[in-house]
Amino acid sequence: MTVPVLAPAELAELPPLLDGDGGIVHPLVAVDLDGPGDSVPAGDRILVGIGTPRALCADLDLTLVTTATDRTQVAVADPAAALAHLDAVVAANPQASTVLAGLLRWSGTLDVPAALDAESLAYSTLLGGPEFGRWLAARGPRPLPPPVADPVLAAREGGTLHLTLNRPERRNAYGRLLRDALVGLLDLALLDPTVERVVLDGTGPAFCAGGDLDEFGTTPDPVTAHLVRTRAGAALPLHALRGRVEVRLHGACVGAGIELPAYAGRVVADPDTVLRLPEVAMGLIPGAGGTVSIPRRIGRHRALWCALSGLPVPAATALEWGLVDAIVPARARLSP
Repeated sequence: MTVPVLAPAELAELPPLLDGDGGIVHPLVAVDLDGPGDSVPAGDRILVGIGTPRALCADLDLTLVTTATDRTQVAVADPAAALAHLDAVVAANPQASTVLAGLLRWSGTLDVPAALDAESLAYSTLLGGPEFGRWLAARGPRPLPPPVADPVLAAREGGTLHLTLNRPERRNAYGRLLRDALVGLLDLALLDPTVERVVLDGTGPAFCAGGDLDEFGTTPDPVTAHLVRTRAGAALPLHALRGRVEVRLHGACVGAGIELPAYAGRVVADPDTVLRLPEVAMGLIPGAGGTVSIPRRIGRHRALWCALSGLPVPAATALEWGLVDAIVPARARLSP
């Protein structure tokens, strides 16, 4: 599919988003910023700016440039190639892509608990959709992860509670056992005023490789999935503790592996850290709170780029954007 390229003044002439069968027509449109027009009409399509940035970039979903001057823009080596990549991603999963872009446009106006509910409702809807169904069928049946005794390690030294994700054999995937153990310990920190600081890190080659793919699709129904995600997930306690939390990243930080750390007041990354949001390629959107935490750090435009492109973000770029607060080699970090 060739992405339509229109001047701002031509956007009002676009046909309806949905065809007669409910299919999405041209979910992504490129906006030629060098063309006529000074405003962008409201709509549901994903609008990606190309050309010379100007004030209306704030009203687009993101703008591709070679040199970014603000956080509505993403700097790439080749904007045309980046646009083609986005178009291919959106064409493969137009429902997930469109839902995500729409959610990001307005969820930033909500407080964090309400925004998490909005994210989860959108995610739960997509769980029942054909795009996730296609991914699930391609993955095939998988056995559930085996239980372990200590999925999260805890140590207390003075006013510091040190928590360590401890499933290195699964790259600390954010599965049910690890999630429940982490939330239980965060809840203890919330209840104990003598916990002045929480330090969170992970064992093994990666801080957290995201949700455990072997557990995807195992919740009995989307309603239960929504309630578990919002009432038993780590996003809310991390947000409540944010002023006391430091997260130390290393290796692959995928999906929940960056969505949850982004709630912390301080995020420190090893130089080898690579961040990525892969969910759209699965017919989903970030579901561990990333549509709430990440835009609040880097803006909705760059958050959309991360989620739509699925491309890795190196530590240096994450620092420039504000997704991490410092880059410190793991061997040079002081103990808690």
